[in-house]
Amino acid sequence: MAIVLKLKKGESVERGLKRMKKILDKEGLLKTIRDQRYFEKPCVKARKKSQRARIRNRSRRGRMELN
Repeated sequence: MAIVLKLKKGESVERGLKRMKKILDKEGLLKTIRDQRYFEKPCVKARKKSQRARIRNRSRRGRMELN
C-alpha cells in the first residue's frame, strides 16, 4: 500500500506534512506501527484490553449517573 501526497500549488511543506499525518491517522497506520514496535505476549495484550474496557465502562457509568 502506497500513500502518495502531492503538495498543492502554494502549499507549504509543513501543511503537507500535517495533511499526511491526518491521512496516516485516519488509516490507523501509526497506531499499528507503534503497537508492533515491541513484541507483547498474548496474555499481556488481553490484560491491557480488558483493563481499557473496564476504564471505559466506569467512565460511561459515571456519565449515566449524571443524567
